[in-house]
This record gives sequence, C-alpha cells and structure tokens, in this order.
Amino acid sequence: MYSQTTVSLTRGAVHSSLGAADLGPTLKDLFEGQVAESFAPGEALFWEGDEAGHIFDVQAGLLRVYKILQDGRRAVMGFVYPGDVLGVSFQDRYLFTAEAVTEVKARRYSRGRFFARVNESPALRPQLFALLCDEMSAAQDQMVLLGRKSAEERVVSFLLAIHRKCGTDAEIELPMSRLDMADYLGLTIETVSRMMTSLVRRGLIRPTGRHRLALRRLNALQEIAGGDESEAGGQPWLAKRAVWPN
Repeated sequence: MYSQTTVSLTRGAVHSSLGAADLGPTLKDLFEGQVAESFAPGEALFWEGDEAGHIFDVQAGLLRVYKILQDGRRAVMGFVYPGDVLGVSFQDRYLFTAEAVTEVKARRYSRGRFFARVNESPALRPQLFALLCDEMSAAQDQMVLLGRKSAEERVVSFLLAIHRKCGTDAEIELPMSRLDMADYLGLTIETVSRMMTSLVRRGLIRPTGRHRLALRRLNALQEIAGGDESEAGGQPWLAKRAVWPN
C-alpha cells in the first residue's frame, strides 16, 4: 500500500515463517530496551518529507498514515496497530505522515543501526526480505480494493479486515473517524455514512458502543465483500497493509 512498510512482528509469527528449528533473533528484538514515547491524538510521529532517521515499534494505540496530494486532498494509506513496525524504508525521507488517532505509545530505533544489525545477522536478513515482499502483495490488494470494488464492497472489506486484525468474537473497535475511513477507501464521507447506515438497517452490523461494532452475519458480509474475505483466506490489506506471512 505504501513504500515504507508497516508490518506485524510477533515472535510467534516470525518463527512460524522461518521454521521452528531457527529460533534466532527477530526484528522485534531490536527494540528491546528502547524507552516508550507517548503521542497525543493528532500528534505526528513524523511528517511526510522529514528525514527518515528512525523506525518505530508501536506498542499501544492507533495511527493513520497519509499523503497530501497535489490538489490538497488527503489520501489515507493505512492504519497502524499495536505490534506493527512503522517506517522501514530504503528512502532517505519519509514518504508519508504518521499521525496518532488515539493516544499512542511507540519505541524508536535508529534507522542506520537497524539496517546495520540486519546486515550483520543471517537470521534477520530473510525476515526483512519477507517483509518487503509482503508489502508488495499488500499494495496489489489495495489496488484491487480501490480499482475494482464498489463502495459497499470497500466498506465491508474494511470492516472484515479490522475483524481479522484485532476483532474479539464478532466485535471490532473503530476509533478512526468516518472521514479517515473515506480518505482510506477513496470515497466521500457521505457515501461511507450511507453504506454504514444501510448495513445497520439490514441487520448486518450493530453499534455496541461509541467506537464499537458487532458484525452480526459474517458469512453475508464476506459474500458482499466479494467472497475473498474469509477468515482463513487472503491477506489483510488493512494499513497496512503488509502483514507478516503465517
């Protein structure tokens, strides 16, 4: 979805991709011992065009990553969740802005040291390669989402991706605004609100709190999304979205 990778890095996921016999260091281990910093809602970890000096490990909260287009419009390119690593890039400057939606806690690591450690480690190099390959797959998924799906399919695919990423039972958290969703899905805020209202009216989703939704008929929602959004199949394209392959 964007050229500076966001990826979920958990010890179990890394080891499942590398094989149980290879229990070496993980990219996540590089952040051990770094002090967690706090960022208030609306505060940026970095701005588009800033020197790309650090890579971030997100420990709590939600971020949006976006670019400002030449005509002044905002294009949200993803949402970053706890467990994700943000800003892995071979570019010298950040290509997007990363801004807190909720209060965020994150650890930073020097970009130069990060790549030096990766170059020194036979265990870390294939992990970085897998991360970059998976980002390319996520970019293809996002192209399909924006180029081939209807407004309703985009909204439902978005809800299902959040459910796969961090839903509990049939409930999901939606701390981002309708405008964030619209700017991510390439829709207007009015269209997003209309699609959400339609899904509620048809009994497919139900609000359970200020920022919570229950997905009431998952099979029907998966069918609306195009039949490729099942729990077992496909890659979550959310945020990122590049996700460590399992």
